[in-house]
Amino acid sequence: MLRLGRREFDAHEPVIMAIVNRTPDSFYDQGATFRDEPALARVEQAVSEGAAIVDIGGVKAGPGEEVTAEEEARRTVGFVAEVRRRFPDVVISVDTWRHEVGEAVCEAGADLLNDAWGGVDPRLAEVAGRNGVGIVCTHAGGTQPRTRPHRIAYDDVMADILRVTLGLAERAVSLGVARESVLIDPGHDFGKNTRHSLEATRRLGEMVDTGWPVLVSLSNKDFVGETLDRPVKERVVGTLATTAVSAWLGAQVYRVHEVAETRQVLDMVASIAGHRVPAVARRGLA
Repeated sequence: MLRLGRREFDAHEPVIMAIVNRTPDSFYDQGATFRDEPALARVEQAVSEGAAIVDIGGVKAGPGEEVTAEEEARRTVGFVAEVRRRFPDVVISVDTWRHEVGEAVCEAGADLLNDAWGGVDPRLAEVAGRNGVGIVCTHAGGTQPRTRPHRIAYDDVMADILRVTLGLAERAVSLGVARESVLIDPGHDFGKNTRHSLEATRRLGEMVDTGWPVLVSLSNKDFVGETLDRPVKERVVGTLATTAVSAWLGAQVYRVHEVAETRQVLDMVASIAGHRVPAVARRGLA
């Protein structure tokens, strides 16, 4: 059972986390939801299309103009409060590595802290425990926030992913985070080259077998682009293919840009696996 905010999700229930960037320079939407009204419209659309979680981020993952903790909070805290007011049942996640921002968004109504940089600020897990919210424990290969990997190597990439994420997860629980509110994330592209991310996907079942719910953030990432030699705007098909494989291997939460398309993929895989009945079953019955 996964418990986040007011919501509970069964072990075989796939969950969509919709990306809402509060940045002027995000790699995918180039600032389309930087202003409040487009961002709120994005939340409304995502929820209507089947997202149970919205993931709000105030700093893009890649290199770029410096964003202070104060500026990150300015971009996210008030918006979290407004989303909480308008959508009381949606799970609100905030993508941050800073404990100061984590504290502020928890006070504003966040349910989950998405620590995409792998515990680089160890106080963030303390914030999650103190505020009774969930946390995503991610493998980032020891890289610093907003840097790209350079000639990174692993003897066994999945062994390192497991070592790091399981350590972060157990530490979070020891700090007061509810065990059923902790997720682990292999961190595709973060501290990894394309071959590492492909191997992490291929071996995702090893993470699922640990019993912790697994989150994957695959949407339009560089490993998809390099694998298929496609620019950012032409990576949806590759992303959905990777989503289907990840769903078959047992991942539970999917951080995405394309909510409606992902919902169809996840529903189809769940039905093939026998966890979901078809929406309509008329063929051969008339």
